[in-house]
Amino acid sequence: MKTKSYKTSDIEKNWHLVNAEGEVLGRLAVKVANILVGKNKAKYSPNADLGDFVVVINAEKIKVTGNKEIQKNYYHHTGYPGGLKTKPFKKMLVDSPENIIIKAVKGMLPKNKLANKIIKKLKVYSGKNHPHNGQQPKELAV
Repeated sequence: MKTKSYKTSDIEKNWHLVNAEGEVLGRLAVKVANILVGKNKAKYSPNADLGDFVVVINAEKIKVTGNKEIQKNYYHHTGYPGGLKTKPFKKMLVDSPENIIIKAVKGMLPKNKLANKIIKKLKVYSGKNHPHNGQQPKELAV
């Protein structure tokens, strides 16, 4: 039995709107990652970018379970010796809540070159306003 491989040019890309208010971070990230990769479509192919665009609003109102609000840290390295920087979840939520959702979703994407193309289809905003009204995103219940 021969399986059909789909091309990116064959697929129509839709836009989805997700409200992150009161949602748990990990559960939201899984659902968004599946839409970005295209696993919610019948024409799924792991070697092609067949997913849809996702706009996430109200990023600052995301929730985490357990003690993660106090204990969770985000790390990055400057590249210099001793350059490991740490930022706790609470400070990250105040400074850049968009990056919390982007990092969570990126960690759930496949670890290959395709992930860089896929993550560009994720648009995250604090507050209810977003500049993608022209694409008419459909409200997605998560």
